Amino acid sequence: MLNRIDLRNGLGDPRRLLPRAQLDVSVAVERIRPLVEAVREHGYSAIREASERLDGISPEVLRVPVEAITEAEGVLDPAVRAALLESISRARKVHADQRRTDHTTQVVPGGTVTERWLPVDRVGLYVPGGLAMYPSTVVMNVVPAQAAGVRSLVVVSPPQKDNGGLPDPRVLAACALLGVDEVYAVGGAQAVAMLAYGAAVDPAGELRCDPVDLVTGPGNIWVTAAKRCCAVWSASTPRPARRRSPSWPTTAPTRRTSPPT
Repeated sequence: MLNRIDLRNGLGDPRRLLPRAQLDVSVAVERIRPLVEAVREHGYSAIREASERLDGISPEVLRVPVEAITEAEGVLDPAVRAALLESISRARKVHADQRRTDHTTQVVPGGTVTERWLPVDRVGLYVPGGLAMYPSTVVMNVVPAQAAGVRSLVVVSPPQKDNGGLPDPRVLAACALLGVDEVYAVGGAQAVAMLAYGAAVDPAGELRCDPVDLVTGPGNIWVTAAKRCCAVWSASTPRPARRRSPSWPTTAPTRRTSPPT
């Protein structure tokens, strides 16, 4: 439940009344760095160790079976299903209108500059699963990426003890409604690190989560810190080459210049 503070009676500087985070993100980054580096170096084993220690559960195979995603949609409460479908429809209308169009400027006769907005190839979407479950987060992250034309979408959400180690069934149902079938039962900083660096997701190493170009979605301070930690590492360390596509709206536009002839 949200707390409300009534400032109409002139209580002075409101900043004194607002709750402040007890831990600064920069401090959290240093605390979480060993976990992030362990996932980068050891992959699957580090992810499972962190999940069992922090979440109290971790399935042996981290990728959620497609059958479980389909089943979650089948048993979804009709009222929740209708609400999600309406939310998806409204979000698609908004984000369809937000798509950028190419713009060409003629600088001199025969010389032009074209600005293009193109989608990144693969995006990781973080869906929290702690004190509250938000299937709406799936909608708010997946729909803009689909509208942008992102080729590959992957969702991560913490495993739940009351769902056999799978993410919350309402989260899985929202993924099904949006056509997302690559979902992993991993949460926290270890999920962000897995998305950033890639990792095997089963004991034999036959299944794998490939690295993403971008991680979106809300989370607690540890998730935020992991995003910062991975961003700094990625900027300073070479990563394995893979096919990439350009991006909208997640990167700056590309500009193409045609010289005068």
